[in-house]
Amino acid sequence: MAVDKSKLPHVAYFCMEYALQSDFKTYAGGLGILAGDYLKGAKDHGYPMVGIGIKWKQGYTDQRITDKGKVLDTYPIYKYEFLKDTGVMVSVTIRKREVKCKVWLCDEYGNAPIYLLDTDVPGNEDGWITGQLYGWFGEERIAQEMVLGIGGVKALRALGIKTDVYHFNEGHALFAGFELMREKLDAGQTYEEAFAATRNEIVFTTHTPVVQGNESHYIDRLLYMGADNGSFNKKQLKQLGGSPFNMTVGALRLSRNSNAVAQLHAVTANTMWKKVKDKEEIVGITNAIHRPTWVDHNMVEAAEKGSDVWAPHMENKRKLLSFVKERTGVLLNENSLLLGFSRRAVPYKRSDFIFSDRPKIDSLFRSGKLQIIFSGKAHPLDDGGKKNC
Repeated sequence: MAVDKSKLPHVAYFCMEYALQSDFKTYAGGLGILAGDYLKGAKDHGYPMVGIGIKWKQGYTDQRITDKGKVLDTYPIYKYEFLKDTGVMVSVTIRKREVKCKVWLCDEYGNAPIYLLDTDVPGNEDGWITGQLYGWFGEERIAQEMVLGIGGVKALRALGIKTDVYHFNEGHALFAGFELMREKLDAGQTYEEAFAATRNEIVFTTHTPVVQGNESHYIDRLLYMGADNGSFNKKQLKQLGGSPFNMTVGALRLSRNSNAVAQLHAVTANTMWKKVKDKEEIVGITNAIHRPTWVDHNMVEAAEKGSDVWAPHMENKRKLLSFVKERTGVLLNENSLLLGFSRRAVPYKRSDFIFSDRPKIDSLFRSGKLQIIFSGKAHPLDDGGKKNC
């Protein structure tokens, strides 16, 4: 049955990172992959959606491994001539100082419009805020998330973009809800009225399946930074996100619907957050991919024609093995099964799980039936993760 897209709600999708193309350094990992695919899919299907993000001057980190195995983080400065200047500038008050945020448009990669906020503008004392994705420490992270959330809502208003639903991809975007609250409080609504109306506008996607990986901040630090945005007092912040203030818990309580990214993840997430009162059940919505991005067009064409997909598969495999040899000097066997593991280097992602049955895995290696390529990088401040690289 055809969908009347004119009747669909207009969605603003908030995320700290978007992976649209490998040379566009606005992502760190899986969260950005999901967000990029969402916005490409929205464009393909004509859904009324825009993205809100940040223009990162130095990206995440460009890691290098020395001959002795030491991991080095580097931070080049990137410039993107294809970004379009919207002419819009909004301001966010951080630590009682006005921070200007320039708004750029990205529509280069077959994606629905993504509006990126940038504090690296003349006259900004705090131009560093949009320097490094997930960079530095607590205060800097709060400042970045204030730009994303508070600045993002202000950008939507300045651009005149109709928005019915605000989709928060992970808790980083929670401060957008604080700006929605402020608008309603300034219009004369009571706290309870503003909270209920704001909650009805927000949906939330949770990701990280361990409590420790979900971001928290001291409430005093939030107040010092001005993240409360005049919308919450100390007691109300504690009621919303606990103390320390957990961004995921706050988003669960300030959203009308919450989802995990797979059916099993929904089970895990509901168990993790079962003690959080005043939230809806977390439903499972299994991640899909943007097929044109991730599946070789020759493979798709062969499958659609009903012809042999093995030939294009092997062609792609040989290209991969050539790339691996160029990078590492190791030539792998094209006729052996090849597994790839590409994730952020952190213990909970269990990159070593495949080795848990050593006798079986050893026999596969020794017989030449199996080869594995591991790829990924750790957070710049995660020394333990870097040891796993």
